[in-house]
Amino acid sequence: MNAINQRGLLIAIAVLALGLGCNQETGNSKNPAPTNQTSQNKKETSNLKNPAPTDQTSQNEKKKIAVESKKHKFTNRLSKEKSPYLQQHKHNPVDWFPWGKEAFDKAKKEDKPIFLSIGYSTCHWCHVMERESFENEEVGALLNKNFVCIKLDREERPDIDKIYMTFVQATTGGGGWPMSVFITPEKNPFFGGTYFRKPDFMNLCERVNELWHDAEKRPLIEKDAKRMREALTKNSTRKTDPNAKLNYGMLTNGLEQIKATYDPRHGGFGNKPKFPRPCEPAFVLWQAARTKDKDGIGMVTHTCQRMA
Repeated sequence: MNAINQRGLLIAIAVLALGLGCNQETGNSKNPAPTNQTSQNKKETSNLKNPAPTDQTSQNEKKKIAVESKKHKFTNRLSKEKSPYLQQHKHNPVDWFPWGKEAFDKAKKEDKPIFLSIGYSTCHWCHVMERESFENEEVGALLNKNFVCIKLDREERPDIDKIYMTFVQATTGGGGWPMSVFITPEKNPFFGGTYFRKPDFMNLCERVNELWHDAEKRPLIEKDAKRMREALTKNSTRKTDPNAKLNYGMLTNGLEQIKATYDPRHGGFGNKPKFPRPCEPAFVLWQAARTKDKDGIGMVTHTCQRMA
């Protein structure tokens, strides 16, 4: 994926200036190419189901936190998250929030738009944008001042990713990760793209902030954003057949199709380039354990061993 060019950036800004960021295709943002105890303590507590915390354990934890703080200048809320992708961003100068009520309440209280960044741990261009922009203190200061920033792992929340990817694809003609979306505190998207070079990203953030505080342009932006959210909701809502029944053959056929893509040498499922999709080994293991399928269980355990 190439960086958005200057002409593309100007087009994007022009679209925002007209308040039409939700219904015009920019088409210029191209996709990127694809707490520990000592060993002695462990031995002593190995036979206890729920060992009670000790003063020594508490002190060790405090020391670990202190050491961690000394190593890094910044530590944000993502340090408490389990996602490998979110953990990668826990020491960014950007004041990241995970997706949740706290972030949206803050945005409403401070009357700020939200910058939503979506990616995953093995995404090359996600790492590039982090290195160029999210690890940069100048960019961090700009984002923290004007936006509430949310970092989302698409592998944890594919449902949210799908909504905003549909928006980006509809308005730009393309999509990919990292996905960069500006949304209202009500979660309505009004501008989106993928990877941006640092200077272009900073210019875009400054322009979005200007338009958000423009008495004439902001109502247009919010109106279009609401309309776009309604369209996305309508498009993603499907009526279910109350008489529909699950065909067991769908599960067995799906299992065989996934197993057919297994890599016996390196583990994992799929063809090159091979990206980790947790739902696949989880499904294979669930089905294999239920039917006592040793081959399926072996595929998943081998995959886990190769990843360790």
